[in-house]
Amino acid sequence: MENDSRSVVTVDVCQLNGSKHIRILVVIYLSVDLQRTFTFRNSKQTYNGIPIIAANMDTTGTFEMAQVLSKHTLFTAIQKHYSLEEWKSFAASHPECLEHVAASSGSGAADLEKLCSILEAIPLIQYICLDVANGYSEHFVEFVKIVRERFPKHTIMAGNVVTGEMVEELILSGADIIKVGIGPGSVCTTRIKTGVGYPQLSAVIECADSAHGLKGHIISDGGCSCPGDVAKAFGAGADFVMLGGMLAGHDQCAGEIIEKDGKKFKLFYGMSSDIAMKKYVGGVAEYRASEGRTVQVPYKGDVENTIRDILGGLRSTCTYVGAAKLKELSRRTTFIRVTQQSSQMFT
Repeated sequence: MENDSRSVVTVDVCQLNGSKHIRILVVIYLSVDLQRTFTFRNSKQTYNGIPIIAANMDTTGTFEMAQVLSKHTLFTAIQKHYSLEEWKSFAASHPECLEHVAASSGSGAADLEKLCSILEAIPLIQYICLDVANGYSEHFVEFVKIVRERFPKHTIMAGNVVTGEMVEELILSGADIIKVGIGPGSVCTTRIKTGVGYPQLSAVIECADSAHGLKGHIISDGGCSCPGDVAKAFGAGADFVMLGGMLAGHDQCAGEIIEKDGKKFKLFYGMSSDIAMKKYVGGVAEYRASEGRTVQVPYKGDVENTIRDILGGLRSTCTYVGAAKLKELSRRTTFIRVTQQSSQMFT
């Protein structure tokens, strides 16, 4: 069992100043509950699961990823480039996964048409992920309102934004869960190309406060490179944490394995990168710049091992700070500014 709990009691006798003393050492391994239950403000739908989400990038937001993550009650935001027929095939062969996936969409007319066709064909899908690089536009707010009117009982994720005011605007427009993060992703170059961004930890703390005041929720999207970062995002108040780079390079990711100098790699790229825009829209438009990089991630095998590592680290975090449940983590967390997170002696 993954949530196995046990306690170890060690008793010994020591000699001190001629007297015998009994020393008792108790080590307790808590049974940490990582499951969360949320009822969403606008859809009124109830969610239950471990609130970690595979990002809706076309390398990580795959049907294959969803099959593995759903076994652990983790969530997958499926990338938006699958066809309706591919969705139907997945739904028919893996209906058990549908409660742990979202259908993703951009904010264009064609995106809305495709989203509607998928949700009408597969009514068991109850989550929608409306994803744009820049959530600060009247067009996007209006799009959220349209989708909410069209699907009143579906849970809507929308973003990305990084300020409390925009979180509130999107929640009041019909979104249930706001994606927070501009620039922190491992293959995102928005901060370099545009100078725009917000430190992720600060964004999560501020946006969580705004969302929770309206009984909304947030996703921390980007900035995690190790299990400790996932724990910090939850500690800062995130309800969900979305992962891209940490889940890249596995068997369940899209793309072929590349061999180079005897080592194996898989491609991982941002959805605003040259390669993504050439693949889906014919190239980078002349009026804009690419805001994503393409990297060769070392091949990591089955994602199952990475999932266990992340969940194990998160459970251990909770035991260190005295949280019996993931729900308690943000109330047990204190952040301290440091100049170096870990020793680099053997790196």
